[in-house]
Amino acid sequence: MKKQLAIALTAVLGMGCGFAACADEAPEQFDDTQIIVFAAKSLNTVLDESIIPAYNELQPNVTITPSYDSSGTLMTQIEEGATCDVFFSAAQKQMNELEDNGLVVDGTRADIVNNQVCVVTYKDSGTKVTGLADIGTASSFALADGSVPVGKYTRQAFVNAGMVPEPEDGDVSLITTQEVSDALGGIEINECANVGAVAAAVSEGANEVGTTYFSDTYGFEDTLIILEKVPYDLTGDVIYPAAAIVNPEADETAQAAAADFVAFLTSDTAKEIFDSYYFDTNVGPEAAETEAE
Repeated sequence: MKKQLAIALTAVLGMGCGFAACADEAPEQFDDTQIIVFAAKSLNTVLDESIIPAYNELQPNVTITPSYDSSGTLMTQIEEGATCDVFFSAAQKQMNELEDNGLVVDGTRADIVNNQVCVVTYKDSGTKVTGLADIGTASSFALADGSVPVGKYTRQAFVNAGMVPEPEDGDVSLITTQEVSDALGGIEINECANVGAVAAAVSEGANEVGTTYFSDTYGFEDTLIILEKVPYDLTGDVIYPAAAIVNPEADETAQAAAADFVAFLTSDTAKEIFDSYYFDTNVGPEAAETEAE
């Protein structure tokens, strides 16, 4: 199986600009195949509305079936044997763990976009909160769990701002919601399962404020107000890596298509799409190195 995968990937990688992303000539068409893409919830809209349709304009025979949830949940599902061909994570940590466990196909991993944590409220909320520094004055706060990347980055920002004590082992993802509440003066916190749930809770007025990614405010311009874009100095870079995942059940065509789809995510076409959905495509080695594991 590994030898077959190597041959398939060599064929794809050997195309040079002949990935699906190449604009100068039509890419070689794959035979009918299907790939399953596990992606962070914050990628739901951009993938469904634009990225997958754009890829299918180039490769109409590749059926892409996406599954969205928090990166931590998806990582666990992959580790437990769920069928997956591509993982598109909202943080390096989850991808690093899969790679350490031999579940990432060599040579396919790439950093795709950066994102930014935002403090948001709903329109006409009348909140006095101006940003992260005084978020404890809100009546309620929608916050993702620490296992969810946006929840982890928010906790990191609180720690770096001196608002929440740093845990002894340095793993901010283990800071409980109750510990955050206590550090912020007892604020009521709605612990959310993913970033989409945070955006929904605030936009519907269930919570006065919340922390989401900038990209998750896309489509909520009429209901959400951004109070602050939290500086990368506080959160660290919010890098989203993607990679093909080892899937013993996939044939050579599906394996090659998975690698090709990851390559497409780095193309100029994909970058233009991500930019239009409020993602930051200025991603390089320096950014990837700065993100805490």
